[in-house]
Amino acid sequence: MTDAPRLPWLPAAAATLTLLLWASAFVAIRHLGETVPPGALSLGRLAVATVALGALLAVRAGRDRRSAHRRWPRGRREWGLMLTCGAAWFGVYNLALNASEQRIDAGTAAMLVQVGPLIVAVLAALFLGESLTRWVLVGIAVALSGVVVIGTAPADGATSVDSVGVALAVLAAATYAVGVVTQKPLVGVLPALQVTWLACVIGTVVCLPWAGDLVEVVRTADAATLAWIGYLGLLPTAVAFSTWAYALRHTDASALAVLTFLVPVITVVLAWVLLSETPPVAAYAGGALCVVGVVLARRRPRAVAGPEPA
Repeated sequence: MTDAPRLPWLPAAAATLTLLLWASAFVAIRHLGETVPPGALSLGRLAVATVALGALLAVRAGRDRRSAHRRWPRGRREWGLMLTCGAAWFGVYNLALNASEQRIDAGTAAMLVQVGPLIVAVLAALFLGESLTRWVLVGIAVALSGVVVIGTAPADGATSVDSVGVALAVLAAATYAVGVVTQKPLVGVLPALQVTWLACVIGTVVCLPWAGDLVEVVRTADAATLAWIGYLGLLPTAVAFSTWAYALRHTDASALAVLTFLVPVITVVLAWVLLSETPPVAAYAGGALCVVGVVLARRRPRAVAGPEPA
């Protein structure tokens, strides 16, 4: 844990905004899935975010030139963490999630991605020295059982689960977990905005092989499609990843990651309202288990009283 924020409620507010924007991203990706290829969508989203965050960084650097030169990663370790975070979370995650949502609905994809906090908790304990409390373990186990229910529930009217879509969502969860754990040490020594922008740049480079697809989309798509791509780049990426990085700076990685179990709940509501789409019936039971897991994981063990003074 690093220095406390000036306003104690800011990390919680930043995390809440992040969850809302990320939930909306699942719906937007599903909406665009029929017309925009996964690679083109990933590259377009990251390119928009890179430009937006770069412009904001330039403004801040102009205000304080002295500090601007001290905000780059240093040494092999920091650059290694930075490259891993950007390639895994911003590159592969977006590609896998976009491809997944061409096969499964937004709510189901959001629920499956929640296997990520389980991986985050384990990796954070191994590499960041964070503790795995009993309630975190119980909460993750309950939530993970909900993910299993979701992952084995065929879509309404289908006779089997789209195994490729499920596998892609789980891959997205794994790369998300790697991103969180590699980002945590970075936001302890670098500004959150700097880390997010660099990760976007790296993710954009990873997605460059699909530049031809993006050019074709820009050339042929209507204004609404381009606006949705812009939305994904500006809000769920540029804004949400920055607010996430800020919250992560002041919160344990495993505890913050568990909160993302609330994203599927928000996603299901948004998908129902905006896309008239709902997950399989059995997936609701899995979603309920995810919410119960959040409640359990946020509990704190009771302090053990010391011996009475003699």
